[in-house]
Amino acid sequence: METALEETVLDNRFTIAVTFPLVGVALLIAGRYELLPPELAMNPYLIIAANLVMVSPLIAGLLPVLTRRALAGLGALALFTWGIELTGVLTGYPYGEFSYQLDLGPMLFDLVPLGLPVFYFPILLNSFLLVLLFAGGASLPRRFALTLACVVTLDLILDPGAVALGFWAWDSPGLYYGVPAINYAGWVLSGAVAVSLLHLAFDRETLRRRLATCPFLLDDLVSFLLFWGLVNLYFGNWVPFALALGLAGVLVRSDWFDFDVLPARARLPSR
Repeated sequence: METALEETVLDNRFTIAVTFPLVGVALLIAGRYELLPPELAMNPYLIIAANLVMVSPLIAGLLPVLTRRALAGLGALALFTWGIELTGVLTGYPYGEFSYQLDLGPMLFDLVPLGLPVFYFPILLNSFLLVLLFAGGASLPRRFALTLACVVTLDLILDPGAVALGFWAWDSPGLYYGVPAINYAGWVLSGAVAVSLLHLAFDRETLRRRLATCPFLLDDLVSFLLFWGLVNLYFGNWVPFALALGLAGVLVRSDWFDFDVLPARARLPSR
């Protein structure tokens, strides 16, 4: 099963990492302005399914290194994800008082999406892997701080776009494209716990070797930056767009954007 999934991802890298987010941006913006039939506009199950497709490189890349310790860590992270989100919705801490404006599938206690880990895990795992790619040999405190900074940066990109699309909203909108500062203080707190769980769950050297041999392990980050970068560009959210562009530049530096991603017919002839 692992081999079949890996081959599927390899054969469809461009479609998964580029085509899906491009189509997703177009459909969500059209749905936001009611330009699609009701059964398609902001359909929660289509959103979850598309997100699962875009996250498939991350799943296929990590499957071979999922030990019992890693699975236990991810299980604990899922429980923490639901717990901290429920706390936020019920008490206003640590993210501020907010509510979901869009149906995102089955709800846990009618308060938070049951599929929340599908959206939350990639932010954490992509940050963890990106830091391992560039600073895998650094000390644990430095890697921890860099990973947490990357997590917060990804949310600085995500939340303004999600607010613009009407996914969720704060009772007292903040100055940062409708997102209050307390939200990011909350992400520092929750992110610190989540990043700690990832450091306990995964063996650093095993993941570094997997990064060196798996050409698509960070493709989900490509999808994330393309999707939310374009959403923010459309709505004129210039700071999150610039952050997405900057992180894309980091991936370019790592040669993650290469012509192996493109279908053979799209490759340019060499001179």
